[in-house]
Amino acid sequence: MDSIATSAVVGASPARRWLLTCLIGFALPPSRADAAPAQAVLRLARLENIPDQYVGGEILKAVYQRLDIAIEFVDLPAKRALVESSQGRVDGEVHRILAVQSEFPSLLPVRASINYIEPSAFVKQRELRIDGWSSIAPYSIGIVRGVGSSERGTSGMSKVEAVATMEQLMQMLASGRIDVAVCDRFSGVLLNRKLRLDAVVRPLSPALEHIPLYHFLHERHRELVPRVEKVVQEMEAGGELERLRREITLRMLREAER
Repeated sequence: MDSIATSAVVGASPARRWLLTCLIGFALPPSRADAAPAQAVLRLARLENIPDQYVGGEILKAVYQRLDIAIEFVDLPAKRALVESSQGRVDGEVHRILAVQSEFPSLLPVRASINYIEPSAFVKQRELRIDGWSSIAPYSIGIVRGVGSSERGTSGMSKVEAVATMEQLMQMLASGRIDVAVCDRFSGVLLNRKLRLDAVVRPLSPALEHIPLYHFLHERHRELVPRVEKVVQEMEAGGELERLRREITLRMLREAER
């Protein structure tokens, strides 16, 4: 109660003092101790211009909604994202491969995969028998520079050319400059639809590899990790996780046709 209100109460008759005290009590805002704490927002690094990162982010919205926790995304280049998240300037990563924890111990994985990527061989008017990475070794191959799965998978192969973007990669394939383009299956299909190359360029089956992706939180959120993990496990067990992923990817593919 401020000094003016206090003076008014002290100088009043007993009955009026009681009434003024009640009215002032209703009018004043709650004290800091009584006020409900503001809901914190988790800020998660999301790799910019990577379709599967958008998919993972949409899945995490559903996960954290069950925990009544608000999240937002900070779109960053891949290497910068790890610097920001490992040093705690953002609260975590949408998802990464599990091996990230060995290089960045301040990032704690939620040990239930929320998404996956499938590095695949894309070709133009060519039939290849795909049986893992070694099956594309005899051909000229294009990859996107900095994509760890593609760099590891084609390591030691003699005819590999790295380019800066997926757009460059698919244009190279469409123009016949390489035999095989390697990138995540969904990302490649989505991009080719946007570029109107899907009638010319197509992915082969099966995928070269299936790589689970895991959500990471900075160590200051250690107590939150098992709570998130429990929700993800429940969603996976009920089939909701895969249904959600399918809905998101189908929506993105439909939007790419516009």
